[in-house]
Amino acid sequence: MIELEDGEKLDGVKIAAPHKPSLRELLFFFISGFIISVPLTLYIGLFTDNLCTVLPSLYAEVCAVSIFAPFIEEFAKAYPLFYRHGESDRSIFTLGFLVGLGFGVSEFFVYLATGAPIIIRLPLMIFHAASTSITAYGIATNRPLQFYVLAVLIHALNNFSAFFDSFWFIGGIGAVVIAYLLSWNLYRKTSVD
Repeated sequence: MIELEDGEKLDGVKIAAPHKPSLRELLFFFISGFIISVPLTLYIGLFTDNLCTVLPSLYAEVCAVSIFAPFIEEFAKAYPLFYRHGESDRSIFTLGFLVGLGFGVSEFFVYLATGAPIIIRLPLMIFHAASTSITAYGIATNRPLQFYVLAVLIHALNNFSAFFDSFWFIGGIGAVVIAYLLSWNLYRKTSVD
């Protein structure tokens, strides 16, 4: 592999160094989790929730929460990343983590307002950051669909497990741990250039 310095030319094409996001850009992506991903999720959710109403109540809820929500949330969280270009793998991964964290913080406070226990919601806040970073890794490595589907499946396992109360402590915690470990492993595979 030929390494070129910023501004060098290869076959007449000027090569630019990978863009490294500034603190303002990092903050922008964190806030995007609130101002872009959450409203997009809620808007699309209005339509998908109506699709599920033809089913009996329990099945409608399982359909909305375990099938549609993971697809919608994982897409909405990754959406701000698709316009990025010239980023290193590591910076796209980091931006994805921050968007997911912004989304997770927003969801954390919504659930706390409805009486959910902090001890349950705190790891799920980080879960959103980890699952979005999985999709971000796919974007960075030109395999967005493969890693998006993986993040959706992990998210679906978590959501589906929540329907079985104590089973969540197996399936849900398992999904959270898988997301954390996979995110950490993928982070280690990213490069800064």
